[in-house]
Amino acid sequence: QVQLVESGGGLVQPGGSLRLSCAASGFSLDTYGIGWFRQAPGKEREGVSCIVSSGDSSTYYLDSVKGRFTISRDNAKNTVYLQMNSLKPEDAAVYYCAAGEILDADPICLVIEEYDYWGQGTQVTVSS
Repeated sequence: QVQLVESGGGLVQPGGSLRLSCAASGFSLDTYGIGWFRQAPGKEREGVSCIVSSGDSSTYYLDSVKGRFTISRDNAKNTVYLQMNSLKPEDAAVYYCAAGEILDADPICLVIEEYDYWGQGTQVTVSS
């Protein structure tokens, strides 16, 4: 059974950090590209970052998170991480990870329809 489980969300003050985890079961994450998405109340789900399935694990980021967020992969743990630093109130959302056949680190990797498997999400709240 293919499953993705996110964890690591929580409440953090503006300027703080969180590390989200996306753990996979039923398949090897290194055979898929992984994307992180987020959805705030009343807004559409948007792509935040991706890491491709090819050997060099290229990455791509939404402009608004560049320099603050870092996506990485630990194949031994079958887990992908999203390190989020300098968090802003506008980063607050439910964050989802997704797996798909993503070969290129370009804007298309932030498109929801490119992904086949989704986790249930983890809540990130940024507030003082």
